[in-house]
Amino acid sequence: MAKNSSTGAGAGGGAVYGLGLIGAAVWYWQQADGFGGHIVGLLKALVWPAFVVYDLLAHIS
Repeated sequence: MAKNSSTGAGAGGGAVYGLGLIGAAVWYWQQADGFGGHIVGLLKALVWPAFVVYDLLAHIS
């Protein structure tokens, strides 16, 4: 029986997402006013790919 040998080459997307998360957190943090704005900014940083896809689809249609 052959073993499934995976090299983990698909894990590169996690690094890109992580760098994007840090960049988005810094961006939204700088744009925020007050404590509530900082909290909302950090939450937006967690879902930044959804904003990117939404904007790309808006430009396509």
